[in-house]
Formats: sequence, structure tokens, C-alpha cells
Amino acid sequence: MKKIFLLLLLVSASVSAQKKLDKLLNKWNTRNVPYMSVETLALPKTEAILLDAREEKEYKVSHLKGALFVGYDKFKLKETLRKLPKDKNTKIVVYCSLGIRSETVAHKIIEAGYTNVYNLYGGIFEWKNANFKVVDTLGNTTEKVHAFNKDWGKWLKKGKKVY
Repeated sequence: MKKIFLLLLLVSASVSAQKKLDKLLNKWNTRNVPYMSVETLALPKTEAILLDAREEKEYKVSHLKGALFVGYDKFKLKETLRKLPKDKNTKIVVYCSLGIRSETVAHKIIEAGYTNVYNLYGGIFEWKNANFKVVDTLGNTTEKVHAFNKDWGKWLKKGKKVY
């Protein structure tokens, strides 16, 4: 009985956190880019080009393995398009800390004609919160994640916050 209660408590907490994140993303995003969940991205069969839409100092602390840095404040569409395959149906997943900045970048890529572009729901924070690995600039697994600032950092529940 105790195990069932703990399981229900965990599921309830998870659903509550999901609703709060939904509320935050609905406040900031227009949903003009479809979301991809971290669980879907982590599936072995999911092949995609990963684009990191955070600032360089954030990317250098850690990022998803294989992700290309494209930035946000100084994002350059033409430069980014040179990094992408010519096949405009290539699956592309853009992420940032939570999925707010990445929506803007992903939408610009869609406007450039790419048809299979996703915004990572919850960004690198949700990725780390789900116990998936991040790497540093040398490609080594790390627990560190740049938390952007104290207000946004509250969404990162696992790993070591770096500011």
C-alpha cells in the first residue's frame, strides 16, 4: 500500500510540473512550431540535427551531444542554413533552456522552407530533468547545466546549476 501511495504521489507531482511548464510555455510561445518531447528525442530510432539556440556561454557549459551552436541574440539564419542539409525534409530539433528562444529560431528555419522542424519541449532543462546526458565542449558527460539566471533556473531540477 505504501508503494502504491508513493507511486501516486510521484505521478501527481510529475503531472503538476508538466501543467506548470505548459502554462509557462503557453505564456511565452505562439506554438507556431510543433514540440518534440525529450523522451521521443532520446529514442534510439530518432535521428535529427540538433540546434542549440542558447548563448555561447550556455552552450560551452553543456549541450546535447552532437548539437550545433546557433545562438539566439546573434542568430544568423544564412549561417545556420549553411550548416543544414539541402534536403528540406531533414528532421531538425531546436532547443534552448526551456523551449522559448528555440521556438523563435525554429520558426525562422521553417520560414526558410524546412518542413520537419521541432522545438524541444522543456529544452535542455527538461532533458536533464529526465536524466538524459549532456556533454561539455570536450564531449565529456557533465552534470553542469547553465541555468540562464535564478528565475529561469528554478525549472532545472537535476544536475548542477551554473550561472
